[in-house]
Amino acid sequence: MIKFALIKEEKTPPDRRVVFSPNKLKELVKKFPEANFKVQSSDIRIFTDKEYQDAGFEVSEDVSDCDVLLGVKEVPLPALIPNKKYFFFSHTIKKQPYNRDLLREILKNNIELYDHEVIVNEKNHRLIGFGRYAGLVGTYNGFRGIGLKENLYSLPKVESLPDLDAMLAELDRIKVPPIKILLTGAGKVARGAKEILDHLKIKELDVEDFLRFKGEEPVYCNIDVLDYNKKRDGSAGSLKEFFKEPGKYDSNFLRFAKCSDFFISGHFYGDGAPVFFTAEDAKSKDFTIKYIADISCDINEPIASTIRPSTIAEPFYGYDAQAEAEVDFREKESILVMAVDNLPCELPKDASEGFGEMFMKHVIPAFFNNDKDGVLARARMTQNGRLTPKFAYLQGYVDGE
Repeated sequence: MIKFALIKEEKTPPDRRVVFSPNKLKELVKKFPEANFKVQSSDIRIFTDKEYQDAGFEVSEDVSDCDVLLGVKEVPLPALIPNKKYFFFSHTIKKQPYNRDLLREILKNNIELYDHEVIVNEKNHRLIGFGRYAGLVGTYNGFRGIGLKENLYSLPKVESLPDLDAMLAELDRIKVPPIKILLTGAGKVARGAKEILDHLKIKELDVEDFLRFKGEEPVYCNIDVLDYNKKRDGSAGSLKEFFKEPGKYDSNFLRFAKCSDFFISGHFYGDGAPVFFTAEDAKSKDFTIKYIADISCDINEPIASTIRPSTIAEPFYGYDAQAEAEVDFREKESILVMAVDNLPCELPKDASEGFGEMFMKHVIPAFFNNDKDGVLARARMTQNGRLTPKFAYLQGYVDGE
């Protein structure tokens, strides 16, 4: 018998998501009777304590008798329980300075940390995450911002709506202006964004047709890295090479920036990859992008107008390209920027349901089949008070170098 706990989210600002909904948990224990679940009491979680109790689970403040603790966001240092296994997004794998103390504390307390972000298959593809929901909400927010900026229509905030169906119903009420929409990426985020564009029945064009298009209807084009980067020596290039040696490539994004109105970024941006556009590029009279939903939200680098993250409370700001400065997004000449970095929090119910589905499929079986596919081994960052070999590159970060 393994004792699991769903822990309370204690990070500020509060996050209402959870790894498993009450229904998903019921399904799980039916499938894996040797899994025992306890739920830490929480007054902010999207599902109430009573909903878990009604589903047959013990709800308690104290989860120190559990072996495996499942959370979403970083656990505050005082809340960490020594000698346990923890699952959460630690935001340490890129050596984020603000979480150095968290990783130190985990090592000091002999905690076995499994980071959701590195739960991958043998090809290193992520198995779980909230990417789809970031894509769905980020694209909706982009359209909401366009409606506000241009006084075209009014969409409510996603966080005021009960679920994804309600969000899609709101989109059914708007008429999308005749804009050209560019979507980057090929993963879960881009697929979530694409769901919204397809729900709105916006016509999809291939690259050549999109670049030439001059019609009077909204259209979109979904591009991947080899569409917006080209090899320096003029040869064809490949995805594999691009991710391995991005320095051999130059950006080819400006051909899209000269004919698009709304840019939705759903790509993964790796170190050393060419930037999409610079502050200088955005000053050009040929640069036509007026609205940006930057779901990837990498600050100050690949997308020059993303000068800071925005918040769920205030999702939009304006970017004055000539002054390279933030202004009100309603200013006529400004580029509208939506750069919320915790978008799935706005759809906590659906995001939790979807996350639990993936976690049950890919992670839970590993506890009961001797981890035969290596899922836990690949995601284990710390063990016996040390970094595991795969994450030994973080030693300098831990030591404060």
